[in-house]
Amino acid sequence: MRDASGMMRAITSVERTVLVTGGAGFIGSALCRHLIVGGRTRVINLDKMTYAASHAALAEIERSPNYRFVQGDIADRQLVAGILAAEKVDAIMHLAAESHVDRSIEGPAVFIETNITGTFHMLEAALDHWRMLDERGKGVFRFHHVSTDEVFGDLPFDDSRFSEESAYRPSSPYSASKAAADHLVRAWHHTYGLPVVLSNCSNNYGPHQYPEKLIPLTITRAAAGLTLPVYGTGANVRDWLHVADHARALELVMTRGELGATYVVGGREEHSNVAVVAMICDLVDERMPWPAGRRRNLIRFVEDRAGHDRRYAIDPSRIEQSLGWHPEVRFREGLAATVDWYLADRAADLQSALATQG
Repeated sequence: MRDASGMMRAITSVERTVLVTGGAGFIGSALCRHLIVGGRTRVINLDKMTYAASHAALAEIERSPNYRFVQGDIADRQLVAGILAAEKVDAIMHLAAESHVDRSIEGPAVFIETNITGTFHMLEAALDHWRMLDERGKGVFRFHHVSTDEVFGDLPFDDSRFSEESAYRPSSPYSASKAAADHLVRAWHHTYGLPVVLSNCSNNYGPHQYPEKLIPLTITRAAAGLTLPVYGTGANVRDWLHVADHARALELVMTRGELGATYVVGGREEHSNVAVVAMICDLVDERMPWPAGRRRNLIRFVEDRAGHDRRYAIDPSRIEQSLGWHPEVRFREGLAATVDWYLADRAADLQSALATQG
């Protein structure tokens, strides 16, 4: 429904107000869309709007009366405290982070600042806010820290998988910074009593991902007829999770997760990097035939990344059994839809690139 100004008007009252940090990023924007469309949550999105953030990913919800965007830094304690108090926030879902491994190797300082120091500032602001709540408010409040399976290091090429009990063995500056943040969150729970939940996810894919990550980079380069770099032999394996499935899992962990508990979230979809690149080549070939032949011929193996983890795989049994979550999007179908989204979103640029080659 719309009011006289044309703005969408809420049909039902919301159950909670959630502050999402990093809500203009890939996973954060999917979470914001999911929560707003669900109709039970008012969302305050705090994002610094660095290079990988996108307002376009939030276009479908930006006029909702239950959505508010604030541009700012999670390290700005006064700003965060003001939002928590003024908006009467019931929960924080903390996703703001630097997340690209290659960038962390080239310049780790910003990863330390954002992922560790930024999380510290968020925890302090959350603790101050929680302490000022009445008993009912204290019982409702949650701090949900969203992390990665990369904190567990890597796995051999066998049938082993990460679980909530896996030891931390981070390999890169990125994963080390996220591991440190995880430890801070648990410390604030055990020392100060802050009600927290944590989740560690496998590799996400889907629409609106910044094209420095494997899947969107490969789609856009393949569509443009450019070479497709693959690290090493391409044998490294990842467990792929559609971002929409992840958003559903995050809401369940935030609303129903056991305090102090961790939930690992994976898609049960293990594929080697070179297999994923080959799948994308075939999907793009079907949609945009390439005069020069098959796009698999564009694959080029390049020098491996420093400290490249061999394999990630998650056993999501805890979240499946205790919260009733299961991945719904199968990888091949989700990948095809993702290819379609990127080809439609960048159609003019891609056609121009191909025409230039011709």
